[in-house]
Amino acid sequence: MKTKRIILPTDFSKNAWNAMIYALAIFKEVPCDFYVLNAFQVGTSGLGTKIGMANDTHFFNLLKEESEREVNKTLDQLHQISTNPDHHFHGLSIADNLVNAIGRTVYNKGMDYIIMGTKGASGLKEVFMGSNTYKIIREIDFCPIIAVPDDYQCTEGLRTILLVTGYEHLFESYELSPVVQLAEMFHAKIQMAHVTDGNLTKEQEHSKKTLKLKFKSVPIDFIEVKKETTVQNSIQKIIGDDQAIDLVAMINHDRGFFERLTREPVIKKIAFNSIVPFLVIHLFE
Repeated sequence: MKTKRIILPTDFSKNAWNAMIYALAIFKEVPCDFYVLNAFQVGTSGLGTKIGMANDTHFFNLLKEESEREVNKTLDQLHQISTNPDHHFHGLSIADNLVNAIGRTVYNKGMDYIIMGTKGASGLKEVFMGSNTYKIIREIDFCPIIAVPDDYQCTEGLRTILLVTGYEHLFESYELSPVVQLAEMFHAKIQMAHVTDGNLTKEQEHSKKTLKLKFKSVPIDFIEVKKETTVQNSIQKIIGDDQAIDLVAMINHDRGFFERLTREPVIKKIAFNSIVPFLVIHLFE
């Protein structure tokens, strides 16, 4: 089995640690190179003087040392938890903003997934996206991202993956592979959900038929869901009605569709209010 390369961004919070535990659980049987990444930044002092620059350099060195120390501590903890000898852990302390640090690492090292936490929670129904998670989902459009809700625990691997689609695109097999590979790894079922407030067009019917042929290696169900007040509410209802759904996936193939979806004010702050992890795959460079 090919080794997976996975970025685990961290700010050393409980939330980030929880996402790492999820990554170890979900890829328990898979050879992996995990990259624990912390990004740190020094704001300029605004003083164009030697004292100002010396202060910045001193502060930079302090931040760098702290980042490296905490990353190494995290690596030690992950080593103790992982039971797979084919799991390898690497630390990255990068002086940059988080989006740039992740983007450069994905590009330079050819990553398969980014797995990170969402920030804070207000009851089970509201898992607020941290601004960083939201930025990464919006801006890193060349690597699949799994956002893990605060306190979510992976107890039974993956049983059902809910893949939300508008049937507006004829998917190629390679575009579906991040979802299919996860389903194959866990012998999971894929539930293809189309949220509708009307009948399918001829083009959408054709796309649906083509999709049926693409999923030969995994069991798949197709469901039509009557649109609630918003697409987000409709998806939330599906998850609430089916306790076996362990991952919500969305393939973003069209900026227009995604833009429309993210204009729903709730999604600005939350990944579908999701109480399960949320996988986003972008199909454009």
